[in-house]
Formats: sequence, structure tokens, C-alpha cells
Amino acid sequence: MSFAQPATVDDLLNYRLNRLLASSGALVTRICEGRYGITRREWRLICILADHGAMSPSQLAERSHLERPRVSRHVSDLVTKKLFERVVDPDDRRRAWVNITPRGRTLHAEFFPQSVHLNNLVLSTLNEVELRAFDMAMTKLTDAADALVKSHPLPERADRRHGGRRRGSVGKFTEVPHLGDRR
Repeated sequence: MSFAQPATVDDLLNYRLNRLLASSGALVTRICEGRYGITRREWRLICILADHGAMSPSQLAERSHLERPRVSRHVSDLVTKKLFERVVDPDDRRRAWVNITPRGRTLHAEFFPQSVHLNNLVLSTLNEVELRAFDMAMTKLTDAADALVKSHPLPERADRRHGGRRRGSVGKFTEVPHLGDRR
């Protein structure tokens, strides 16, 4: 296996990260769904509001790295479950903020320590030096990926629900940008 010279899908960074997420997140997902009746994406939104306070649905979508329509559906579900509430902006009644309810805070306070414990069990396979190096590497990779996305905006999103693709993209490939020097 080689990140530097990928020969198969097993060597690709995103594939490896997805495998790690699937394996390390499986228990969290089962607890979310089985014990608390929420999805892992709903759990992510609960954590964001618990940590950062009320925000607009657009801000929540951006911070959670989810598409706005998906966040809107999750917010509606979490309002129905009485874990979130919509608060009308007094200055502009057309706008609403999303806030976590006391019930949502209780769920967060109960489940977050369990998530931390499961997280720590996975990370316990690394010694202190490896953990620091992994943390630094993850930060650098995330920064590089964020910069890549910002430097190559796509003009429109595909409507994948209806089998769509980006217009004019069939059979056309653009050159993959070079990320610069390796540090």
C-alpha cells in the first residue's frame, strides 16, 4: 500500500479515510440509531449547535459540510424530535435561526462522553508521538483539501436525485491541479 504511488483503490487517501470512518464510526452510528433514535448526521448537527450555539441553516450546512437541502431535512426531523427549535429573527421575520433545545442539550451531555470514549479507544493504538504526528498530518491534509476546493469552484451542482450530471462534463476531464511543494 502506498499513498505516494497509488496502484489500487486501496491506496487512495479518500478510500482509506472512508474505511476508517466506517469502521470507527460503526459503534457510534449504532448507538445513535438504537439508543437515541437519531442518525449520525443528526448527531453531527446536534454537536455543532451544542458547541457553537444558534446559527442560520446555511451556516449550519457550511459548518457541517453537508448540502443545504439535506441540512434542512435533518433540522425538520430534529425539530419534530424536539431536539432543535427554529427561532424567528426579530429583525427579519423571514429568517429563522436553528437552536438546540434543553432536550437536545441533555442528549448531547449524555452521548458526547460515550463518543469520546469510542474515539479514544481507536486512537489508543497510537503512541503519543504518533498521535501528535497524525493530528498534524490531518490538519495539513484538511487545509490542503480546503484550499483545493476553494481554488477550483464548480459553477453548478449536479442534480443527482434525478440522474443528472454537470452540464457539458460527459467525457471531458480537466487537469488535476498541482498542490505545490511538499512540506
